[in-house]
Amino acid sequence: MKRATRQRLVLLLAVVALLAWAGWQLQRDAQDAPGTLLTLDPASISHISLTFGGAATTHYEKRGEHWWQTDGTSVRVDDARLADLTDIAGASVLRWRPDSDFQPAKIGLAPPLAVLVLDGQKLEFGETSVTGPQRYVRVGPRVALVSVRYMPRPPATKVTELH
Repeated sequence: MKRATRQRLVLLLAVVALLAWAGWQLQRDAQDAPGTLLTLDPASISHISLTFGGAATTHYEKRGEHWWQTDGTSVRVDDARLADLTDIAGASVLRWRPDSDFQPAKIGLAPPLAVLVLDGQKLEFGETSVTGPQRYVRVGPRVALVSVRYMPRPPATKVTELH
């Protein structure tokens, strides 16, 4: 075998080995990815309950293509705002940790700042992390760190001007 052919063969084997290693690493990274807050499809959610602090819980239900507040007399609400709430189910988790790693009061989970229930699955929102623009969210026995943009917001209130 000529020297040039042997060098090409060694180079080809090195490239194949690097591609195999890269494929293995990508597969492992995908398996270790933290995932999302809930496994629910945001588009399939049809019932929402939302509580801020000690305030009364507000209940919503999707009827057809629109959202309705179901406390007392049903009232149609802003579909975009409720879509924002359902999108929280698909929020990318930056990191998961067992809730036993934390003292709930120190991260704002005793009591939580907000509680969002999406089709029966509860998300409890705590304080913002000191390490960056991240918020603590308790989901069952685990606490996730997610971007602060996923914190539920209260409904806009109408302001009337007095004359």
